[in-house]
Amino acid sequence: MIPRIALKPLDLHPIALATSALDPDQLPSTSEVMHWSGRLTHATVAAGSAVLVALALHAVLFALLRRLGRRSQSHTEAEVASGFNQSVRWSFVAVGLSIAADADRMVSHIWMAVAGFIVPALTGWVIYAGVKTGAELLSARILTHDDEMTARSRSTRITLLSRSLGFVIIFVTVAMILLGFPAVRHVGATLIASAGLIGLAMGAAAQPALKSLVAGIQIALTQPIRIGDYVVVDNESGRVEDIRLSYVVMRTGDERRLIIPTAKFLDTSFQNWTRVGGITGSVVLPIRPGFPIEPMRAAYLTALGDHPDWDKRTGQLQVSEAKVGFVEIKLVMSATDPNALGGLRLAMRETMLEWLREHQPDSLCMTT
Repeated sequence: MIPRIALKPLDLHPIALATSALDPDQLPSTSEVMHWSGRLTHATVAAGSAVLVALALHAVLFALLRRLGRRSQSHTEAEVASGFNQSVRWSFVAVGLSIAADADRMVSHIWMAVAGFIVPALTGWVIYAGVKTGAELLSARILTHDDEMTARSRSTRITLLSRSLGFVIIFVTVAMILLGFPAVRHVGATLIASAGLIGLAMGAAAQPALKSLVAGIQIALTQPIRIGDYVVVDNESGRVEDIRLSYVVMRTGDERRLIIPTAKFLDTSFQNWTRVGGITGSVVLPIRPGFPIEPMRAAYLTALGDHPDWDKRTGQLQVSEAKVGFVEIKLVMSATDPNALGGLRLAMRETMLEWLREHQPDSLCMTT
């Protein structure tokens, strides 16, 4: 038989379980301090190294672009470096932190908490900078175009389309950032469920803004006005200085700025004096009847041909009216734009009055 061995129970001390909460006055142990200081040091070194490498790469890349821009005659590289400098710098930092997150769990936890709205914000920033930089490059290239009318048309189109794209980019970027918050996602789901009623309410409330926005896009496509055109609206004349999505800035002759809604240019009629690339005007001089007209015509055409503002399209001297006691001489002339025509009319009036004073002083009509 196998002898039975009496087993004696082990004398084990009870294990002290951790309490649910530590004493606020209790200091962490040395091992806990060493553990967390090591993790923080590792996370700081990983994140700092990634940020420094990203900033160094950004500095080298943009230094090369600026150097190429100084050597190039077009300066395209320098303008690209200026437009993308800040957005690409912070994008490089974000990429560096995302790489550091793979090497350290603490950095990964922090990065995952903020990446939901940092990544959309930086992406939208880079795209917005690309649109603005591209618009500036195209506008600078258009300024060297020989045809002024074509240059103004393209400048207007680029300005309005770039601003429209900028508005869309900002709107989508803000929407993507807000969707990174759980509370906003729940609110968004509720709004989508009642999209019909909300759409009607927003459509009714935003009708003027939407009308101006659509009008701005339509002006960019059809171009009834362009930046630099001389227009007359509601008996106010001036040059179009800027075209926004919702309004147009017009500079008058006395340096006032009129703010006109874009929808007004589509709803009502207006005058565009530079639409066809030239404008015709006239000056009327009253003289006494009985004096020869042909010498006046020859003198006028000679003076008109010597003036640099005349575009050589129209130049005539006509007898527009003949009454008892006086005859009206009409000096017809043309110029490329209203400003040139204004200076040309003043110069021709002065020149012909001086010619009449010297060659036919008795022809000047003192009374009418």
